[in-house]
Amino acid sequence: MLKICLIDDEDLVRVTLSDDLSEMGYVVEDFKLPGKALETLRQDFFQVVITDLKMPGMDGISLIRKAREISPKSSFIVITAFGSIETAVGAMKAGAYDYITKPFQPEEIHLILKRLEERYSLLQENLLLKTEIAAKSFFPQIVSRSEPMKKVLNMVKTIAPSDSNVLITGETGTGKELIAEAIHALSQRRDKPLIKVSCAALSRELLESELFGHVKGAFTGAVSNKTGRFEMADHGSLFLDEVDDIPIELQVKLLRVIQQKEIERVGDPRLIKLDVRMIAATKVNLYEKVKDGSFRSDLYYRLNVVPIHLPPLRQRLDDIPLLIRHFFEKFRADNPPNISPKTLQILVDYPWEGNIRELENLIERLSLVCQCNPMIPACLPDQYLPNASGKLSQKSGLEEKTSRFEREMIQMTLRQCQDNKSRAAKILQIPYSTLRSKMQKHGLS
Repeated sequence: MLKICLIDDEDLVRVTLSDDLSEMGYVVEDFKLPGKALETLRQDFFQVVITDLKMPGMDGISLIRKAREISPKSSFIVITAFGSIETAVGAMKAGAYDYITKPFQPEEIHLILKRLEERYSLLQENLLLKTEIAAKSFFPQIVSRSEPMKKVLNMVKTIAPSDSNVLITGETGTGKELIAEAIHALSQRRDKPLIKVSCAALSRELLESELFGHVKGAFTGAVSNKTGRFEMADHGSLFLDEVDDIPIELQVKLLRVIQQKEIERVGDPRLIKLDVRMIAATKVNLYEKVKDGSFRSDLYYRLNVVPIHLPPLRQRLDDIPLLIRHFFEKFRADNPPNISPKTLQILVDYPWEGNIRELENLIERLSLVCQCNPMIPACLPDQYLPNASGKLSQKSGLEEKTSRFEREMIQMTLRQCQDNKSRAAKILQIPYSTLRSKMQKHGLS
């Protein structure tokens, strides 16, 4: 059912029409003042705006022009007095869908709304068809068959066509950026840019300039004008990774962009209108940061319109064999190796604190340093191997990384030397006996 914004300064006309439309089943919000209606249009989407042409403070044509900037996907119907047809035609040129002259019967406006409903229904069907086609082309990039990820992908397909802001949460390495790309690819904005910003990678000053842009001379080092990421993303999407790292003073500016759909470049008081969909991501519990005062609650609720949580890899056990095969085909496309059942079980049982990114890094490393086919447990770095009791090694992080690096260096050098241990010892600049000892230690002898 259509959601309607009704604007008319005449109380009797406005209230009567609002009641009539509500009885027809439409959702109606009515406003006496055009300015108040424009404020509401910034915060909420109405499929239809019905406005009188003659109002104090702002005429209907000016209101349509301003409202179309704020809500370009809304349809506008103007109410005009008998004898003001020329003005109504002017409103049509300004972007109105149709007009109706006073006095009118409720059925007359109902007919216009029925046509709009049919139009929106066709647009929605077309949008769903485009989304299905885009999903078939994009989703193969997301390797998954587990139930938790099926739920995520169904949610992505459902919410992508809307313009609602999205907050993606999940541990490091779970694929938050890939899901942001999927949302954009399946949206109506797919032909416009998806601009990405890592909020943790920049200082407060650099982040402000990166997001909002600056003008020449705005600060020391600003030798020329710079277009910010928000402007680059106009009519597209902006992906804010690690949004929890945005300093509290910049959160105010970000909130204004979401509420007012406008920005100021650093050093320039002029306002720039924007149409950007926000997709944010965080690996932390953002609500906890709201409670401790380091993240604004109003910004949190503006970003968290549609929450999507990505499960860690340890909750996606069915996906691990698929991902291993996918990454071997990526890094050893000429001859992707098989993997022994025992090796596969070890990797399925591993907790994967670094999630998919850690798994990808491991498979890339194995593709470079291990020529076994199938891959056997001895190919794996020590940290992935269970000890005699069946538990994973508890070595310290530094000790484990050093041991892993040493093993990989020896493996790589032996392969280069075609297993000539004497030559390998010379290249590694260690005695032959030390090489033999280290090979035995790492299970390479």
